[in-house]
Amino acid sequence: MDQEKDNFWLYVGAIIVAAIIGVLLLKGREMESIPTKAYEETKSQVERQMQNARP
Repeated sequence: MDQEKDNFWLYVGAIIVAAIIGVLLLKGREMESIPTKAYEETKSQVERQMQNARP
């Protein structure tokens, strides 16, 4: 019985770690799909708008 209980938490931990790794991989893939130049242009536009919005 104790061995089964230990395995349960091992499986739960493995599922959590797998989910975290999956999210990180998908996020990395999403960032790769955004062209760097377009990302930089958007970032600079946002920064310009923030500067103009300040009193």
